[in-house]
Amino acid sequence: MKEALKLAEIARAMDEVPIGCVIVHDGEIIGAGYNLRNSKKNALYHAEIIAIDAASKRLGDWRLENCTIYVTIEPCPMCAGAILQSRIPRLVYGAVSPKAGAVGSIVNLLANPAFNHQVDVVTGVLGAECSAIVTEFFQNSRARP
Repeated sequence: MKEALKLAEIARAMDEVPIGCVIVHDGEIIGAGYNLRNSKKNALYHAEIIAIDAASKRLGDWRLENCTIYVTIEPCPMCAGAILQSRIPRLVYGAVSPKAGAVGSIVNLLANPAFNHQVDVVTGVLGAECSAIVTEFFQNSRARP
């Protein structure tokens, strides 16, 4: 999660929503990303999607079995769906996202037994730090003219 937080700091420095993500396989980071929606002018450039793309390329497969994805903030519906579709078995996230979270805050896509893949979820890892960076970012952005 500390590596994901470093990536969130990079996003913040770029005036992006500071969310970072890493994917680990056999103890090694194989994919990493941070939000680039504003820079790329594209809603698909979430940290998780970028990290999943990098990890898939690294492994040469769309199935990211035996991987763990670490994200600073609870994934949105798009990213939760991408986690399901890429068959990642374990998600670890830091802070909840009460306005966009799809892993318990608004809905819980990953707990739906109707899907053919299930994801183990661990929440609250470095939660205070993960929450603080996002809270500070939005406070500062609202204070700007």
